[in-house]
Amino acid sequence: MSRPELRIDTDLFRANIRAVRDRIAPSELMVVLKDDAYGHGLRWAVEAAKDTGVEWYGSYDVRSGVEARRVLGDTGRIFAWVTSTDEEIDDALRADIDLGVGSAEYLARITARAAHAGARARIHLKIDTGLHRNGLLPAEWERTVADVRAGEAAGHLELAGIWSHLAEASDDEDDDAQALFLDAVRVVEQSGPTPEALHLTASAASWWRPELRGSLSRIGAFCYGVRSAEGPDLPGVTPVAELTATVRKISDGNAQVGVGSFDGIPSTLAGADVGTPGGSRELLRIDETTSLVQGWPGMQIGDSVWLFGAGEHGEASATTLAERVDTVGEEILTRLTSRVRRVTTP
Repeated sequence: MSRPELRIDTDLFRANIRAVRDRIAPSELMVVLKDDAYGHGLRWAVEAAKDTGVEWYGSYDVRSGVEARRVLGDTGRIFAWVTSTDEEIDDALRADIDLGVGSAEYLARITARAAHAGARARIHLKIDTGLHRNGLLPAEWERTVADVRAGEAAGHLELAGIWSHLAEASDDEDDDAQALFLDAVRVVEQSGPTPEALHLTASAASWWRPELRGSLSRIGAFCYGVRSAEGPDLPGVTPVAELTATVRKISDGNAQVGVGSFDGIPSTLAGADVGTPGGSRELLRIDETTSLVQGWPGMQIGDSVWLFGAGEHGEASATTLAERVDTVGEEILTRLTSRVRRVTTP
C-alpha cells in the first residue's frame, strides 16, 4: 500500500498570501520559510510566493537563505536572523542576504568579514523589547548604532532595517515593547537615514494588532493556513496541507491505516477526530507504522483517511490537534518524517 502523503495545495497557498497581504496593507509581507517552510518544502514555497510577487523572504538561517537565493536568482530580498558563523557570514555576503544583528559581537564579526571581502553587508539591527531572544539592550543601543554608522562610512555596512520580536504575552506588554522599539528608531533617525525596513510583528500581532505593524511584517504560519494555538480562525486563510493515509486492514469494525508514530504522529493524539469517507471518526490508537480509526459504513481497504487538513472530510486542523498536546500547529507539520511523501498540486 502507498505511504502516507502530505498533500500541499499551491493555489491555496497563493490565495493565503493574497489574503494576508490585504489584511496587513500597507505593511509589506515577508514570507517566513523557517523549518523547511513549516514542513511544506522551502523550494516549493519560494517558487509559489515569487509567482505572487512577494519581495521579502525570512529564511531564519543563512543556509536556508542560500537555498532561497538559488530559486529567486537576482530578485527578492532574503532576511536571515539567527546569529551565524564567520563562514556563514561569507556565504550571506556572496548570496546577497540581509543579516539580523542582535549583539555587538556579531556586528563586529560581520563588519570584519565584509571588510575582508571588500563587500557591503546589509544588516537589520535588533533591539530587545522584552522577549529576551537576543537583541541589543536599550542601554547599549546608542553606542552600537554609532558603530553601525562608522561601518557605513567605511563602506562595510548598510543599515537596512530595525527589528525586534514581541513576547505576545499581553496587549499591555506588546504596547510597552512598541514604545521601546519606536524609541530605538528615533535614536537611529537622529544618527542618519532611517532604514527602509522596520519590523516588529510576526503572524499573530501583524494580523490582530495593526497599530503595531511597521513597514514590513514577518508572517510564517498564517501564510500556510496554520492558525495560532488557542487563537481564532483566520478569515480568508485555509490550511494548504492535508495528511492522508490509506486503509490497510479492517478489523472488528475499525480501520487500520498506514500512518503511525514513526511517521511523526504523536501517540498522545489518540482520541482526536480524523476525516473519513463517512465523516469525522475517532482516532482510537497510534502504533509505530499504523493507527486504528473508528469504522464507518461501507469502508473498504484502500479508502483514504485524513489525519489533519482543512476539515472537508471531518478532520481537525493541525493546530486543533496541537492544542490536544499543548503545542503549536506548525510542530505537527514539522515533525513529520521522510516516510511521509510530499505531493504538491499546481
